[in-house]
Amino acid sequence: MKETFENIYLKNRFFWCMGGLVVLFTAGFWWVPLFFVAQVALLLLLTLCLVDGLLLFARPYRFRVRRQLPRVLSLGDETEVKISLQNRNNLSLQIEVVDELPYQLQIRDFSRTVHLAPEERVEIQYPIRPTTRGGYEFGRILLFLSTPLGLLERRYPWDAATELPVYPSIVQMKQFEMRAFERTSMPGGLKQIRRIGHSYEFDQIKNYVRGDDYRSINWKATGRRGQLMVNQYEDERAQQIYCVIDKSRVMHMPFDGLTLMDHAINTSLVLSNIALKKHDRAGLLTFSDKIGSVLKADSKAAQLNKILQTLYKESERSTEANYELLYYFSRKLVSGRSLMMLYTNFESMYALDRVLPILRRISAFHLLVVVFFENSAIREFAQAAPTNVEGIYQQTMARKFLAEKRAMVQKLKQYGIQAVLTNPADLSMDTINKYLELKARGLI
Repeated sequence: MKETFENIYLKNRFFWCMGGLVVLFTAGFWWVPLFFVAQVALLLLLTLCLVDGLLLFARPYRFRVRRQLPRVLSLGDETEVKISLQNRNNLSLQIEVVDELPYQLQIRDFSRTVHLAPEERVEIQYPIRPTTRGGYEFGRILLFLSTPLGLLERRYPWDAATELPVYPSIVQMKQFEMRAFERTSMPGGLKQIRRIGHSYEFDQIKNYVRGDDYRSINWKATGRRGQLMVNQYEDERAQQIYCVIDKSRVMHMPFDGLTLMDHAINTSLVLSNIALKKHDRAGLLTFSDKIGSVLKADSKAAQLNKILQTLYKESERSTEANYELLYYFSRKLVSGRSLMMLYTNFESMYALDRVLPILRRISAFHLLVVVFFENSAIREFAQAAPTNVEGIYQQTMARKFLAEKRAMVQKLKQYGIQAVLTNPADLSMDTINKYLELKARGLI
């Protein structure tokens, strides 16, 4: 009995009927026949409620309910969730489906209403987009049943609790892998860059075919065989590629629901995967006021999973970045010259000038690429037409801010440091293009 009362709910139709009865009873004080009509209507309403309650609670109901989820969720990627529901009763029902979603999604009013005939089956689909890493707990699926009378409804909880991890974007990683290794074209903004010169790794001598570089002709082998032979080279392999992520407060700025650090984490996974596919060795280093995670560069089969698990556990810190510590660990832990992709952000030239001497010291031992971000909201504001004098002044300051960002790129290049200024939405594409460019130029 207690469980019955816990699961019974009054619907809006009941309250509308009760409101009408209140009006009738009130009007009955001035016109007596209406008071009699109100009494009859109240008796009818109570009778209908009793019938509705008997239909809902006098027997057990059978349903087939299933929530379909992927094994893991990807950070920042939209994922379809499916709820399959079948009415296995001989009564038509109106069912409101409420899914208890993870609190991180901040969706507190999710519900879908369906009408199901006996044995009818329906599939409910809805998208979710995780914007933080960690465990996402899905709770019960609540079914609120109501008959065609629509006065009462019965709550029918279905236990479907499960927890899914939200990893850095595996979807984005696979998408860019396909684009980077597409041979016929390079869609999605990736550039096909011609390699300059030869690699230092000799592969074999082979017969000349049309299209081979005539500068690769091996004249000694040609003289011995009596036909044109060319040297074939392969790209240098096993270069060390480190993704270095700044976890300090400058990376807390949000863009499209994700922080700059989360964008950098997604891109680090994408770049590491492509580097491993190109037979380079991928590693990871995170820092803020102290060194976070350190994963030495390697090309073993398990390296990508190690990088994924390490990135999954990273968290931001509300402190200033310690670049002196970064330099110390880059000298101590990173052996040999390596490509270091540093993901950080500078909001002013002063912020860059403070750390520029340390960046120059790091670039003396490694090929350093500083990747920092352009504020897309300021760019949109600077490109809009001003409507008043105040808007002109504000737009002038916005353009000055954008010009200062471009000046930072030039200053870094002036000291021999590679730089990428990018919008967070284009971060992965621009970073991969830079990596491919440096490989094509033989700098790594």
